[in-house]
Amino acid sequence: MTSIETLSKPLQLPLTPEVLADINAHLSQLQPKQILEWAVEYLPNLYQTTAFGLTGLVALDMLSKSTSSPPPLIFIDTLYHFKETYDLVEEVKAKYQTPLHVYRPAGRNTVEDFETKYGQRSWERDEDTYDFVVKVEPAQRAYAELGVQAVITGRRASQGGDRALLKPLEVDSTGLLKLNPLFEWTFPIVEWYITENDVPCNRLLSQGYRSVGDWHSTVKVGEGQDERAGRWAGREKTECGLHKDYFTMQKQAMKASAVSVMKTIIVMHFIFDLPGTRSSSAVAG
Repeated sequence: MTSIETLSKPLQLPLTPEVLADINAHLSQLQPKQILEWAVEYLPNLYQTTAFGLTGLVALDMLSKSTSSPPPLIFIDTLYHFKETYDLVEEVKAKYQTPLHVYRPAGRNTVEDFETKYGQRSWERDEDTYDFVVKVEPAQRAYAELGVQAVITGRRASQGGDRALLKPLEVDSTGLLKLNPLFEWTFPIVEWYITENDVPCNRLLSQGYRSVGDWHSTVKVGEGQDERAGRWAGREKTECGLHKDYFTMQKQAMKASAVSVMKTIIVMHFIFDLPGTRSSSAVAG
């Protein structure tokens, strides 16, 4: 068994399964604020990824009170967030002054730019590819450009789905460390902290929403419904892609892209082979 006191600061990566298990055993005994303080001390090249949901805002507020140099923030702007979310980003920037890095789909800075390449409502045609393009690829680009080795997330076990068995610290398929400091908190505790500490939050939460993502995949929840019931309502989906296996998502996106290119080639070939087109006329001449 590894003694926590003997671990290097920052941790030397990669972690062995035994060391990871010992760290989780230690962190499981701590409160979220203590977990965050441990992370600042031990996790290398640490950033906080956030879509400015309640749990992430709690972590941000705790960090602002426990360190003079909190980890920088990474916000993945899908281009399809609610206006209220963008307003919240500005409010958080003004209150906390934490460095913020914003990443968007590659080469696309507006909805118009994005839809010129991918078409309108692309999430309806291939949701996995949409998730990869607007969330997964920008996140991986951020990690590479910023040298990120560890991130703080806002995931909690009480959110259910793939998150039900969360541990304080995880390692994903790329080797990235993911810290879940509030993994044991429930939604009411999160709400209590937000209220007690005057933490800014999304105005949509006072209008019947409980978890806010892209406008096209977020709806209000009914009385007694699960916190994330308003995300991808009516579908089995519970994660956007950021916390799925990266290499699987990448493979699916590449396959979809290849199929799209092939369809375009077939259509163009058909068009230029029609009687009366330049191609067919040239052959006839």
